[in-house]
Amino acid sequence: MSDAIAFLRRAIEQGQGLAEADIVLKGGRVFDLVSGELVKSDVAISSDRIVGTLGEYRGKREIDVSGKVVVPGFIDTHCHVESSLLTPLEFDRCVLARGVTTSICDPHEIANVLGLEGLRYFLDAAMLTVMDLRVQLSSCVPATALETSGARLEANDLLALADHPKVLGLAEFMNFPGVLARDPSCLAKLAAFQSRPIDGHSPLLTGLALNGYLAAGIRTDHEVTNLPEAKEKLAKGMQILIREGSVCKDLHALSPIITERNSPFIAFCTDDRNPLDIAEEGHLDFLIRTAIKLGAPPLAAYRAASISAARIFGLRDRGLVAPGWRADLVVIDDLDHCAVSMVMAGGRVVDDALFAARSSLAPVGLASVKAKRVEPADFVARGQGPSTQAIGVIPGKIITDRVPVTLPFKNGERGVDLGQDVVKVSVVARHGVNDNRATAFVKGFGMKRGAIASSVGHDSHNLCVVGVDEADMAAAVNRLREIEGGFAVARDGKVVAELPLPLAGLMSLMSFEEVRDALIPLRTAAKGLGVTLAEPFLQVAFLPLPVIPHLKITDMGLVDVDKFAFVRD
Repeated sequence: MSDAIAFLRRAIEQGQGLAEADIVLKGGRVFDLVSGELVKSDVAISSDRIVGTLGEYRGKREIDVSGKVVVPGFIDTHCHVESSLLTPLEFDRCVLARGVTTSICDPHEIANVLGLEGLRYFLDAAMLTVMDLRVQLSSCVPATALETSGARLEANDLLALADHPKVLGLAEFMNFPGVLARDPSCLAKLAAFQSRPIDGHSPLLTGLALNGYLAAGIRTDHEVTNLPEAKEKLAKGMQILIREGSVCKDLHALSPIITERNSPFIAFCTDDRNPLDIAEEGHLDFLIRTAIKLGAPPLAAYRAASISAARIFGLRDRGLVAPGWRADLVVIDDLDHCAVSMVMAGGRVVDDALFAARSSLAPVGLASVKAKRVEPADFVARGQGPSTQAIGVIPGKIITDRVPVTLPFKNGERGVDLGQDVVKVSVVARHGVNDNRATAFVKGFGMKRGAIASSVGHDSHNLCVVGVDEADMAAAVNRLREIEGGFAVARDGKVVAELPLPLAGLMSLMSFEEVRDALIPLRTAAKGLGVTLAEPFLQVAFLPLPVIPHLKITDMGLVDVDKFAFVRD
């Protein structure tokens, strides 16, 4: 008898109550995502499969969940594990306890640094995690030709990994101008994955241009930031992944679309969320309870977090608490507050012993910060006159404004103007490909002194530094060279706080608890510079992202994203 047949025999016997189930959750209520009813029911589990509901069962192990509600495991439909600052195995420990039993990640951060080595590291990690970590292969490495990346991946590189058991399809296609211009490299990648899920990335794209983008077989978008955009994209068959990360916060603006009617076509995602925010607020549990607080029907919110997400990505075995479905389960106190008291992943109760049983995985990408040492004079901002454009930061968004400013000007150099809240921003190439450096201005940090530097700089991950004083900017950047990447805060010529991220300059080798605790003094140090942004480090990290409107900076210069061209002034 084959193992598969033996499993089916046990499952059928246990489902009928002819034999004890492996595990039974007793005394709770199941949230039926078909009818929206709360139904008192045991939940019987055989191996990794639910085999019984709407009845009473005996189990080899029985767990009392009286007074609790059982819902399907949550699915994060789009995330960058690297932005959690954690390795995939620590990310597993961090978010699984919050009920996230499936996470669909795009490892394009590490791919832009290490290429195929980075993708293979994530695929190896996905085979070890307790949660089901699925991978969308990174479509834009590099994201554009307007920056220097550490790697380049073409269609054939991705196809070599397409049959890996953890691969779903093609990750967010950020280069929407390339798609619309029918760039041959873009078309080759899209053609190779037409039969698989292809994630979109089309901020503010509307009208006929949106039609052209969707005609390429792209089906989702997590970059929707306003209701008219969401309604048009839904009407054109695009599935909206409503995002609430550490910087990008779209849930409040989009909560009106979370209805029972729309729920098959929407899901939730975090995109980029750090462990301090997860500890203080939560993960998808936070999105669910916030959506309900904003007026979303619980049925719509829990569908978006599970069954709708599963169907959007072709995961046909999960998303309901019903016989025959994967035993990814979350036990919560009540629907409105989504306070998680227990999680099951593939029929296993999530606890410390389950994580301890995993194999380890060696880090990759150490010593990936190859930038040369910089001096204060390297951050001089030269120009033709006092007038220029500053990048306007919008709190809670990675979309930026284009802000005309007139700055102090002397001997061909522009200076900061604290009265206008305008300070310098520079990007320093770090991959050893070249020694590019570019300096411009940013408005909206509230910074009065010092500098903040980061080796997390989406998506090519060059070094990005925001500062008032050139000596502090140099001190912060040079410290990143010494600690192999991370975050650094400098003041009065000295580094006053730091967090090393040596794995590809993106991820810590510490536990999630240690990273969480290290972020607290970092935030305090940033506030000591006068910074008013809630999450300044990830805000710095998004300033070099030239696929998000309207004005960004890369190691090659200031970028007008709407024109997809450099600003020359």
